[in-house]
Amino acid sequence: MKIHVLGAAAGGGFPQWNCNCPNCDGVRTGRIQARPRTQSSIAASADDTHWALFNASPDILQQIREFPALQPGRGLRDTGIAAIVLIDAQIDHTTGLYMLREHTRRHPLWCTPQVREDLTRGNPILPLLEHYCGVDWHTLPLGDRFSIDTVPGLRFEALPLLSNAPPYSPHRDRPEPGDNIGVTLIDAASTRRVFYAPGLGQMEASVWAAMQAADVVLVDGTLWTDDEMIRLGASQKTSRAMGHLPQSGPDGMIEWLDKLPATTRKILIHINNTNPILDEASPQHAELARHGIEVAYDGMSIVV
Repeated sequence: MKIHVLGAAAGGGFPQWNCNCPNCDGVRTGRIQARPRTQSSIAASADDTHWALFNASPDILQQIREFPALQPGRGLRDTGIAAIVLIDAQIDHTTGLYMLREHTRRHPLWCTPQVREDLTRGNPILPLLEHYCGVDWHTLPLGDRFSIDTVPGLRFEALPLLSNAPPYSPHRDRPEPGDNIGVTLIDAASTRRVFYAPGLGQMEASVWAAMQAADVVLVDGTLWTDDEMIRLGASQKTSRAMGHLPQSGPDGMIEWLDKLPATTRKILIHINNTNPILDEASPQHAELARHGIEVAYDGMSIVV
């Protein structure tokens, strides 16, 4: 099984277009050792031909250009994207659907009923796409293993996460199971596993069990501290209030990742532009390295 990181940043990307925090200004001017990143998305395949796209970010066209496997060029109109799986209905995970509207057939789309509702009513991308290629919606089951016919060799298991729904969702601040999910990707031949959860606000027994069973965990790396955005003056909300478990501090992501088996590969994704771990010369980045934790970047290839 191969996982290709198309985008490793949180919403807004890195640098964010209107942000002059130390990270964004630093990467523009070259004052910090960091690489730009597009907004969070991965692609997964067992055969290097049929790819499941997890989240369609606003940067999807750039991401396709930079990963030729998604444009194999076998005909006048072609794509390596065989199915789309949505983790949630957030703008940074769904706006790319607009950019994929020229498809010659309906996109196979997998998401929960809650996500479908948000993308039909709150942010009506799906009705709009009916004027173009349209989508064939498949209910993404929670708690049961499932397969996707168009992505051979992979199996999937999804579970609900305690996070938050988008600001335009009727479930905002009253989340329901299915607003946000984590997914285990399983290689059908080897049974090796990757657990993917770019938005993880609280550790639950089911999530922890999935992480312990995985060979690779690719999980929420949004913010370093719970009050990071408040201290910078960028928001009045804590990391946890936004639905993201911070890396540092008690009950933070580092503390949890340290408890995983020594053989587990640990990678952070969905990294906010303010997070000091983006600076590869920062003490925070060095601390992650001491704990054996990697920071995802655009173009990272994970072979499991």
